[in-house]
Amino acid sequence: MPTPHINAQIGDIAKVVLMPGDPKRSEWIAKNFLTNPRLVNDIRGNLAYTGTTDNGIELTVMSSGMGMPSIGIYSHELYTHYGVETIIRVGTCGSYLDSIRIRDLLVAEEAITDSSWAKMHGLPEDYVAKASEELVKITKDESNGEALIGQMISSDTFYDYDENIWKEYQAKGVMGVEMEAYALYCNAMQFKKKAIAICTVSDSFVYKDEISAEERMSSLTKMVKLAIKVAERVSE
Repeated sequence: MPTPHINAQIGDIAKVVLMPGDPKRSEWIAKNFLTNPRLVNDIRGNLAYTGTTDNGIELTVMSSGMGMPSIGIYSHELYTHYGVETIIRVGTCGSYLDSIRIRDLLVAEEAITDSSWAKMHGLPEDYVAKASEELVKITKDESNGEALIGQMISSDTFYDYDENIWKEYQAKGVMGVEMEAYALYCNAMQFKKKAIAICTVSDSFVYKDEISAEERMSSLTKMVKLAIKVAERVSE
């Protein structure tokens, strides 16, 4: 039986889900990286496809929308209603450090936030949410040193009122910013599931450069290939 936000039937969604933010990116991943992908969800225009990888592993790719409230809803329903065990976020992020350039891969081993998510879920306001240790280890193994692993911030705002506030996080060694990992990790912890966020740097706060909107949607091949390797390993 469908949920209020997902119209897939039980059995339509794989145990491992790749989760980009953009529905168009979900479609692009399914059509370019999965064999025989079938559309299993389209409610609210949020597209989910289930198919198999080149190695025969069943995999679902489903968009989360933007922000913690959105991924919080979808990951909650996937974990609790559809029996999903692992969610791998594949998204874009901004970088804070001068050692990081656009198109680099960042893995959020830890996520902090400027939102009220922790407080609203009975956690300390300074709670640090963590990715699955198993997934972090697998990602390290599969990335061959290409992915940078560390702490990121999940923010509620894309356009900050203070254009220099990012420097406070830079000084603490935070690699960069995105908008979803914290809520995903908290849900995974609550329901004893697995989660990790693998992100492509789409813009740099240091160098003031960015990739185009078209590239955000469709030219993130390295990140997707890494995520599929991780998905296959965790499915073994």
